[in-house]
Amino acid sequence: MSSGAPKGENCLVDMDSKAGDLFSAEDAHPTGTGGTGMLAKLWLPKGLSASVAKEWFDRRRLSIRPWASFVDQRKFSKPRNFGELCQRVVKNVEIYNSNYTFIFLGLILYCIISSPMLLIALAVFAGAFYIIHLKSLESKLVVLGRELNVPHQMSLAGVISLPVFWLAGAGAAVFWVLGATLFVIGSHAAFRQLEGSDFDELLMESV
Repeated sequence: MSSGAPKGENCLVDMDSKAGDLFSAEDAHPTGTGGTGMLAKLWLPKGLSASVAKEWFDRRRLSIRPWASFVDQRKFSKPRNFGELCQRVVKNVEIYNSNYTFIFLGLILYCIISSPMLLIALAVFAGAFYIIHLKSLESKLVVLGRELNVPHQMSLAGVISLPVFWLAGAGAAVFWVLGATLFVIGSHAAFRQLEGSDFDELLMESV
């Protein structure tokens, strides 16, 4: 007796075709654009694509000055006067801006990891924003006669998650990150000696 279930090679072909539909369907994205198949469900709002973030990250990473030179203690000294201090800060911020950016990101990451409540608050914010954005794709969200775009949706998610951020002490965390960043970057920029070529360039600019 024969059954309706596919057998042998026919079964393999059927499974392959279903797998192909699952991972390569063009209309899997809620908006019908961007991404393919199952991976399209892991989308980001327009303007917040992962490719833009990756491109920015790669540019910063490629422009980083060597960390060994960045922390070389032999190249640190006390500035002779206030004018030299200002020159060092301005020039070092220009030279090591990518290094300073990663220090800032590292301090943010440390602050988040060391605070479980802050992790919960961020999860609440991300969840609220995701749900709001999904609802906006199903039907337009209108508040006071205006349609909510992505920035408005993020603001609404922030308002919803504000009590959790308050309980997590987000304000204190922000001030800690800013204070630590200013201290670390300011100290490095003030006491890091300028390289010979950089100092000559600074003299030429002043002339």
